[in-house]
Amino acid sequence: MTYDPGYTNTAACKSTITFIDGDKGILRYRGYPIEQLAEKADFLEVAYLLYFGELPTKSQHDDFSRMVMSHTFIHEQAKKFIDGFRHDAHPMGMFLSTVAALSTFFKEGKDIFDERNRLIQFHRMVAKMPTIAAFCYRHSIGMPFAYPDNDLSYSGNFLNMMFKKTEVQYKPNPVLERALDVLFILHADHEQNCSTTSMRAIGSSHCDPFTALAGAAAALYGPLHGGANEAVLRMLEEIGSKDNVPEFIRQVKAGEGKRLMGFGHRVYKNYDPRARIIKRIATEVFEVTGKNPLLDLALELERIALEDDYFVKRKLYPNVDFYSGLIYQAMKFPTEMFPVLFAIPRTPGWLSQWEEQILDPDQKIARPRQVYLGEDERAYVPMEERSA
Repeated sequence: MTYDPGYTNTAACKSTITFIDGDKGILRYRGYPIEQLAEKADFLEVAYLLYFGELPTKSQHDDFSRMVMSHTFIHEQAKKFIDGFRHDAHPMGMFLSTVAALSTFFKEGKDIFDERNRLIQFHRMVAKMPTIAAFCYRHSIGMPFAYPDNDLSYSGNFLNMMFKKTEVQYKPNPVLERALDVLFILHADHEQNCSTTSMRAIGSSHCDPFTALAGAAAALYGPLHGGANEAVLRMLEEIGSKDNVPEFIRQVKAGEGKRLMGFGHRVYKNYDPRARIIKRIATEVFEVTGKNPLLDLALELERIALEDDYFVKRKLYPNVDFYSGLIYQAMKFPTEMFPVLFAIPRTPGWLSQWEEQILDPDQKIARPRQVYLGEDERAYVPMEERSA
């Protein structure tokens, strides 16, 4: 056996979906560089690419978009399920619970070896995640649900369901709509991370995809995964001003209980390619929303860290979480929604990984080994004879 905590050097599967070279800062979906997809593609085009393996033609893209957008509504009973949560329930807890509940609405999802059935569930889940997410948010702030508007784009419709008030038709700002679409593209898949590994491990039992996806979302709930960008914001708010950055850096280096959040990555030992794209998107967003007051602080922190030998030697570069939280905050998303905003675009990636695993003849139910360090065989002692 190999003892490998965190599976840092264990390949549990073969995949053709996402390629990462952490030393060179490369991320590709199905061979396409993330930089090209973020610049030229839309999110549903990337979702199609992840699932089917090729970029769609114009007619394929139109058909796929139409199919996805036709599934955006959720059952009224599922809406009542969301209404059953306390008003102060965390949106991510409501989200993953509701996703799991969908398995009771679409029982045919259990027929996982029927190709057409799997595709229908893919359409459904990609379509319904923004609706569930927005409904959870509206419930948490006591506002009535805003129903989907399928005349809008995927990202525009999500903004509509989140922020629509009394207007007859919500018209998303095109800059913010595109920025959200790019953020969704950047988060669509990322190889065998914690949540994707959870999706595959749960899916290996041949449960329905809704249940497996809820488990993946639960893994994303943790602050070391989907909550990392929230941790960046809390760090920046704690630092307070540019004048406090040198002292904060000193405390990090001295090991005085401070951590530099948003820097470094398990895979990337170079600048996260997604971080460069997000930094550019941030500039465009702030021209519309006004500059986030934490931006100057973030830029100063990045400048010092990239010039300091302590961080350079350890290859601690900004990752995707360092700037994404600033953008979401500027777009009026509350920090509690950040992991939910991660789960929406990761859905096609999770489902593509799940589909690949289902069709892989080498895959078996997940069952890692352990190194047992407990007691050797012992004889049972009657309770009255046991000492404290």
